[in-house]
Amino acid sequence: MNTINLGTEWQRLRLPQDIQNLLMQSPGCTFPSSRQDLLELALQGQKDGITEIAYDIPGQGRIVEATVTRCKNALVVNYPDPQMRRRDPDCMVVADDQQTDKARYSDRFGESFDRIRDETLAWLAQQKLIVMAISLGAFDPKSGQGGLLVAPANAGFFAAGLADLQGLIPANQIPENFKVRTTIYLAPPFRHTHFEGKQLVVHKRRSETHEVFAYNLYPGPSAKKGVYGVLLSLGETGEWPTLHASTVEVVTPYDNVTTIMHEGASGGGKSEMLEFAHRESDGRLQIGKNVLDGQTRHMVLTQNCRLRPVTDDMAMCRPNNQNKDGHLVAQDAEQAWFIRINHIEHYGTDPHMEEMTIHAKEPLIMFNIQATPHSTCLIWEHIEDSPGVPCPNPRVIMPRQLVPDHVEGAVRVMLRSFGVRTPPCTRENPSFGIMGFLHLLPASLAWLWRLVAPRGYANPSITGSSDMASEGVGSYWPFATGRVVDHANLLLRQIQTTPKVRYVLIPNQHVGAWEVSFMPQWISREYLARRGVAGFHCHQVQPARCNLLGYTPRTMQIDGASLPQWLLQPELQSEIGTDGYDAGAAQLRDFFEKTLQEFLHPDLDPLGKEIINCCLNGGTHEDYDRLLYPAIEPDHLDSLDNLWQS
Repeated sequence: MNTINLGTEWQRLRLPQDIQNLLMQSPGCTFPSSRQDLLELALQGQKDGITEIAYDIPGQGRIVEATVTRCKNALVVNYPDPQMRRRDPDCMVVADDQQTDKARYSDRFGESFDRIRDETLAWLAQQKLIVMAISLGAFDPKSGQGGLLVAPANAGFFAAGLADLQGLIPANQIPENFKVRTTIYLAPPFRHTHFEGKQLVVHKRRSETHEVFAYNLYPGPSAKKGVYGVLLSLGETGEWPTLHASTVEVVTPYDNVTTIMHEGASGGGKSEMLEFAHRESDGRLQIGKNVLDGQTRHMVLTQNCRLRPVTDDMAMCRPNNQNKDGHLVAQDAEQAWFIRINHIEHYGTDPHMEEMTIHAKEPLIMFNIQATPHSTCLIWEHIEDSPGVPCPNPRVIMPRQLVPDHVEGAVRVMLRSFGVRTPPCTRENPSFGIMGFLHLLPASLAWLWRLVAPRGYANPSITGSSDMASEGVGSYWPFATGRVVDHANLLLRQIQTTPKVRYVLIPNQHVGAWEVSFMPQWISREYLARRGVAGFHCHQVQPARCNLLGYTPRTMQIDGASLPQWLLQPELQSEIGTDGYDAGAAQLRDFFEKTLQEFLHPDLDPLGKEIINCCLNGGTHEDYDRLLYPAIEPDHLDSLDNLWQS
């Protein structure tokens, strides 16, 4: 284990005074120089292949917060408390005086955060510590902007996970111009002593440093989304949002390349957009299973497109002046991907992911997976929240360098899709599950979907979610610290300055009365890549029965196989009919109208106000087309001259 003398190597880094004081008081500090250092820290104190991360809590005794099991292919982390196995959507608070629409610490707890901040630093000063420098987003050595983690030494797995996700800067390779733009302080016992056992992550934006205080050991809201919040804060002033999106270059059998960005709330299919379509044992694709009578429908797809993953969850999007041709420029903000694998329930579901995890080139870090010491852990064996109820949020941190055919650097995005988890819809039980396999959206309507961002049906990543709850602007709002209106304007300007980008809406889980998993986005990805980014013409599409869903293709054919029309237009399903569809559409309209009210702020861009008012006044397809770039092209060439005028 490599340790660096604070007075020599770290003194030159001009660390904030608070951190210098803390490190000087600590009984011992470890500054990791490699991933191997971190894995050793994660396994220290193991007995029979299992390490317990436990703390003595006054009045409560010794509490085990997590266990780490050493397997052949991974370090597997599990939490005795089921509530710590996924992110609490209300766990973030802001503890500064800058502008915010988020809950402030003082409002929730009735006092300033200063006392708890001092107590947190005092507690850390009494611990042996891990202190680690990390990259911040797509790290630019010229700027030197990065971050620090200060954590108790027994939380090595947390540090290793953060290092995988953001990128460790080895202690002996930190550049002279390194500037600490964020510091993450980890203090797990405080959730018991101060916060009634609940998750809490406190953001404190200071003039030079964005502080993140993490009070639990699940990395989702802190090591993952906490850093995301820092990037969003930095992007507010530079007008370069970090989108909640996966990005993939899709290469057809004819070597044509289409770059697709898929956005949406957690659980909305971002990681799945980077996966190959799941096949039956005979090679067919099951495109749907009827929830009422159990009948299934299949499709034969002889050859998949090749996939070159770019981003999995966080896409940094620089201002469009870097790319003058009208496309969106995106680059990965992470060094590893926090992949949810709840849909992998048995061997053979996803051979690609199974190969990468079972035969990992380096030990991976996994969460919420059954594990036996020194065995090979299997990603379809999820732990149970209660007897017979598997945890819905098993995860693996997959370093991007281990992903075959991944793309480094920035790419031009041609098509942006938005994913929504949809419930089943029938005439007797109507719901917003009225979307067909694929919808084409005008840019104005695409912006509205990014404002309302439904959290969706049976969301596996978030505790206590409601089917019709909004994840918030951009679907990244739970991680942002600023104002809703500023991010709404930011996304609108981004759409305005990228006129070549097309927009689609894709459901998952259900299409009407049919259970479809993520098949709509896998099928649509193959279809759109083969078709290319050429615009749809009027005769190729028809307006969706619900105006909020834009247009739907009249047909979808891939390799000679066509989708049934009732999967494109769910109102044609006998289980729904137009009456069930219209009842579901009314629910969707009510959701839009209720959610969009909060965006009618005096600081909202005038065009944004016009688009929202169009929706509130029952705008037509043609109204949305006129407000920004339309979804479809006219059938006659003499109309093309004015096509892309906003």
